[in-house]
Amino acid sequence: METFVNLSYIAAAILFVFGIKMLGNASTARRGNTLSSIGMALAVIVTLLGQGLDYKLVLGGLAVGSAIGFVAAKRVQMTGMPELVALFNGFGGLASLLVGWAEYQRAASATLAELNLTAPVNTFTASVIVLAILIGGITFTGSIYAWGKLSGKLGGSALTFPGQKAFNALLALGIIATGVIFSVAPTAELAYPMLIAVIVLALLLGIFAVMPIGGGDMPVVISLLNSCSGLAACAAGFVITNNVLVVAGCLVGASGLILTVIMCKAMNRTLVNVLFSGFGSKTQAAGSQSTGELKPISAADAYYILEAAKNVIVIPGYGMAVAQAQHAVKELAELLENNDCEVRFAIHPVAGRMPGHMNVLLAEADVPYEQLVEMDDVNPTIEMVDVAIVIGANDVVNPAAADDPTSPIYGMPIIEAHKAKTTFCLKRGKGAGFSGLENALFTAPNSRMLYGDAKATVTGLVTQFKDS
Repeated sequence: METFVNLSYIAAAILFVFGIKMLGNASTARRGNTLSSIGMALAVIVTLLGQGLDYKLVLGGLAVGSAIGFVAAKRVQMTGMPELVALFNGFGGLASLLVGWAEYQRAASATLAELNLTAPVNTFTASVIVLAILIGGITFTGSIYAWGKLSGKLGGSALTFPGQKAFNALLALGIIATGVIFSVAPTAELAYPMLIAVIVLALLLGIFAVMPIGGGDMPVVISLLNSCSGLAACAAGFVITNNVLVVAGCLVGASGLILTVIMCKAMNRTLVNVLFSGFGSKTQAAGSQSTGELKPISAADAYYILEAAKNVIVIPGYGMAVAQAQHAVKELAELLENNDCEVRFAIHPVAGRMPGHMNVLLAEADVPYEQLVEMDDVNPTIEMVDVAIVIGANDVVNPAAADDPTSPIYGMPIIEAHKAKTTFCLKRGKGAGFSGLENALFTAPNSRMLYGDAKATVTGLVTQFKDS
């Protein structure tokens, strides 16, 4: 049985590696996700059966979990996908916390004389238990708080208070102190209260660590928490000496960290700046105020400009997800192509509320992968673009990032929509974006505002083409 379990773990690890590799390409991402899921199902089933659990309980657990996952996947809207990912990260961290806690309870209560199971917890095992609980606790409450911000229940702006960094540092020092005391003497009478203290402090640190991070930085937070959930799983794997959990945790942790670095690079900011700068609490006060005039345009007038265009780029943002406008945008793109116009979709790495949000949204509408282009491929030729259609994006097209040194996003790479011959900005109103910054693009001489719900606006343009 042990040989069979180990061989199954090797097969699962291979599936994980190939699955993550396929996730790097949009055309193979779905197959990669399927492979990884099969690998995880294999690992879970073999582990439970190898521990002597009745197969009926295993099948029952799989059925219940699959049913919950299926219903959640069917019911979630694309606008709620970032919140769902945050919850996934959070409950992954909670699972690792509970595994570490339960393993200590089991090991500490078992003795060689009584149950012939294991020796009392040693210092190394206790240290790994602390890591699993620490990372898992921070991931759980941090993800729940991020979910609250993404869903609007806690507001999207950064929340800061005097002495916040010092307070967080004290929490971290408290965790280190209690963790060391627990690890040095895990069988002492004081050990269990110290472990409880680690759990409570870790849960608090997760909340206060995410609290000062603004909505504009949520893609980075989501990818970082994803990495933390993997690291927590890896630590839990060491706790229960499960090889496949260690491998899976390392893969998730490493890939999440790489993605976090990519997100930070796309924003031209360091991870330390994202976590501790409080960006979003007083963002607009730090930048210059826009003094230009917003110039609205009707769908009928916009149609005449689009009808004559030979090169159009669509720059999607979270507003497209909110309005569920991706299918209407796809239809408009097809009509433009039938009119001998080249259409491309310019995707900024941090557009939306999570990494790859816009790619998933457009894939749902069956937009061809070859029409999706990266920011670096669009900017060199954007001055030759006849029309740039910005749908709900804000910071990722804000010219202040390039020409306003007082702006909090100064230096951040953007899609240079302001350099197109004409720019249509689809907005519901005149408000600032999720990060709280006004967008100088809206008052640029070549920009025109198409007010209203994005889906209704794009549908109006589609109607204009069909009626002409």
